[in-house]
Amino acid sequence: MAGMKLKSHSGASKRLKRTGTGKLRHRQGGRRHLLTGKRRERKRRLKDVVEVNAVRKLAVNRLLPYS
Repeated sequence: MAGMKLKSHSGASKRLKRTGTGKLRHRQGGRRHLLTGKRRERKRRLKDVVEVNAVRKLAVNRLLPYS
């Protein structure tokens, strides 16, 4: 007899995507407002989609059990 299915965290599923190789990718914060005080290089760097930090991987994997 199978156990109950786990639900994915809806907030995490909207913000994180799993790549074909299994890595988790997300957009960086800090690009919405108060942009005039930030340097051009910093804003350019924040454009990129980045991999989830190694420290947070375990926690994020729990939020997205079937992705």
